[in-house]
Amino acid sequence: MGRTSDAKNKILSAAHTLFEQRGYSALGVAEICKAAGVPKGSFYYFFDSKETLALAVIDEHWATEQRGWERILRSDADPLERLRQLFEATEATQRAAQDNCGTVVGCMLGNLSLEMSNQADAVRGRLQEIFEAQVELVEVVIIAARERGEVTVADTHDAAQSMVAQLEGQVLFAKLYNNPSRLNRLWPSCLALLGVSESQVPVKT
Repeated sequence: MGRTSDAKNKILSAAHTLFEQRGYSALGVAEICKAAGVPKGSFYYFFDSKETLALAVIDEHWATEQRGWERILRSDADPLERLRQLFEATEATQRAAQDNCGTVVGCMLGNLSLEMSNQADAVRGRLQEIFEAQVELVEVVIIAARERGEVTVADTHDAAQSMVAQLEGQVLFAKLYNNPSRLNRLWPSCLALLGVSESQVPVKT
C-alpha cells in the first residue's frame, strides 16, 4: 500500500509541476510518467485519463491554496488588512516561483481556465466551483468591512467577483511580462473597486 501511494503521489507531484510550467495540452501521459519516475502502467492504475489526473491535481492545488486563503481572510485582522495580506501573499508566491524556476508561473487555476475552458466540461465545472469559492471567501470580508463603515459597495458579491478577477488578471500580466512587480497594483486597484482611497486605510504598524 505504501509503494502504491508513493507512486500516485509522484504522478500528482510531477503533473502539478508540468501543468504549472507548461500547461495541459502539450503534455502526454508518457512524459508525465517519465518525470514522475514510474512506469506508464502505474498511471492507468490510478487515473482513467489525463483529464482525470488534471481534476486530481486541481483539487490538490486548491486544497493547499484554500488553506492559505482561509488563514488570511478568516484571521482577526481588520477586514481591509486581511485583503491587503491576501494580495501581498499572492505577490510573494509569484516572486518565490520566479526565484525557484527563473520565471513567473502565474496561477495554475487561471492558466488551466484559459487553456481548457472549451476542451473539458468536467474541468471547466470544477474551476468554476473553485473561483466561486474564492469569491465567497472575499465577499465575507467585504461584508465585514461594510458593516464597519469602511466600504459602501451595494453589491458585495459583484465587488468580490471583480476583486478575484483583478487578482487573476494582474497575475496573468505578471506571468506575461515575467515581472512579479506587476502585482504591486493589486492593492490600489482593488481599493478603487471598493471606492476606498489609500489615505482612508489604517497604516500597518
